[in-house]
Amino acid sequence: MSEKITSLEEGIKEPYYAESGINNGEKHEETFEPTSMSQHSVEDDRNLQGTKRGLSARHIQMISLGGCIGTGLFLNSGQNIAIGGPAGALIGYCVVGIMVYCVMTCLGEMATFLPVSGSFNHYASRFIDPSLGFALGWNYWNSQSFFFFYIWTSATIINWWKPVMPDAAWSAIFLVLIISINMVGVREACESGIFEKKPEYWIQIFTTKMNQLDFMVNLNIGSLSSRSLLSLYLLLLVTICVSTGGLGGEVIGFKYWHDPGAFAGNGVGTVSVLLTAGFSFQGTEIVGITAGEAKNPTKTVPRAIRNTFWRIIFFYIVTIFLLGITIPSNNPNLLSDDDSAATASFTLVFEKGGIDAGAHVINAIILVSVLSAANSGLYTCSRTLLGLGHDGNAPSILSRTNRYGSPYWAVLLSSIVGFACVFASIYSATEAFNWFLSITSVTGFISWWGIAFVHIRFRRAYKKQGRNLDDLPYKAFLYPISPIFACVLCILIILGQGYTAFTPTFDGVLFVTNYIGIVPAIVCYVLYKLIRKTRVVPLDEVDFDTGRVTRFDMEQDEAAEGESKWYRKLFHIIA
Repeated sequence: MSEKITSLEEGIKEPYYAESGINNGEKHEETFEPTSMSQHSVEDDRNLQGTKRGLSARHIQMISLGGCIGTGLFLNSGQNIAIGGPAGALIGYCVVGIMVYCVMTCLGEMATFLPVSGSFNHYASRFIDPSLGFALGWNYWNSQSFFFFYIWTSATIINWWKPVMPDAAWSAIFLVLIISINMVGVREACESGIFEKKPEYWIQIFTTKMNQLDFMVNLNIGSLSSRSLLSLYLLLLVTICVSTGGLGGEVIGFKYWHDPGAFAGNGVGTVSVLLTAGFSFQGTEIVGITAGEAKNPTKTVPRAIRNTFWRIIFFYIVTIFLLGITIPSNNPNLLSDDDSAATASFTLVFEKGGIDAGAHVINAIILVSVLSAANSGLYTCSRTLLGLGHDGNAPSILSRTNRYGSPYWAVLLSSIVGFACVFASIYSATEAFNWFLSITSVTGFISWWGIAFVHIRFRRAYKKQGRNLDDLPYKAFLYPISPIFACVLCILIILGQGYTAFTPTFDGVLFVTNYIGIVPAIVCYVLYKLIRKTRVVPLDEVDFDTGRVTRFDMEQDEAAEGESKWYRKLFHIIA
């Protein structure tokens, strides 16, 4: 393999940058006959955007899981069981989980072929219409920017134990810490060596002795996500022990599937779970966002998609199943208005097992999870702004990067929302938090719809230009069924998520709260269309060349994959 790469390198006098403008705008001749893959290197676009390729497949998984495993899993899973019953909740999560996998594979096909920061909003501008790219980009930034309300949540979580400082003080501390982490390079921010060390290094997760440097290093996306996942493993183990009678002394089995029953609400509850389960999965699309900063993207991104999917299946589907057989759906605490750890579904499991400190354990886990989600939120916000600035859909200053490869202006602008959260925490604006979260949640489904819709257009243009599908580094699952299924389901969720505003009587405030999140995307699209007078890009004019991977890139990725030691590969699979 290395000999093949050497021969390719010897055949290249100068990289080919036909339209990228690199090397003072000079064009260079190719000195080798290209294959069916494009002449443009994946590194060209990376150089244009200023970011660095330092993320491995595991880093990408940790960022993605850190963004989607949070309060939605730890606090809201019990509510879904109460609304839909154990079987209804399980069906709802399975359907949405399949849809999420379809969206991820659609995005993965495009991201491995054109690995750029900005991801699907860039693809929308390139494959369909710049107006759609503008609307999707700002829509996604809007959906991710309110992840900073997790910072406000973290303050209330700490004060649940003992109110030592005001919520605003804790919020400010966490916000400054997360901003500082995101100001350094992508590799430093995501692991600082944690994933490249030997397995023994992970033992440090369970130790309490660490110096100041270790503390700062480990407060990053990767380690926070790792702690959340390890904690979830332990929670699931406790749940299994309680259900089988190992803890608490009572063998539960499937008793609660018979009484009070497997379904709740005469089937309508299952539909409600289908609508709400999607909110818990939002954040998985970060896998595609990170493609522009991934090492060996043709290998790391597909692996991250596969592994993230199986982890989602395990953490969400298995969690809902185990909770559904351990806690009866008519338990009044599942629908309690108190959103603290004391009424979380896992806390109820601990109580059944006779573990009195369950609420404290859950509270600590939720704290780590929300900080991880906020960290992932800032990362995706800044990279989305980077892509918008690079495409000319935002001020160009947002595309500037520092010496670490971090888009610092994009980080600072995204952090403004974080400071707004700190300001809100001064007044303990719980209602404002719930209101804004409800408004912006629908934007996540708009983003998923956009990914699937853009992928359909991508394939149509690819086929129209007579290109070979075998040249794609990664192919989406069951095309065209998967993107069509994702598009239809997302539309149904977007339109149906506010059905409660119409029953039993029409509620105008609830209607506005549920559907106003759709308005910004539509306004952005229409205004950009009218001002810029853009047009839909014809299929035969779609640019598949600039920034795409080459055969040389794929050979390099194959070589890098082959050089990895067998024990490191095994550890990566297990970890």
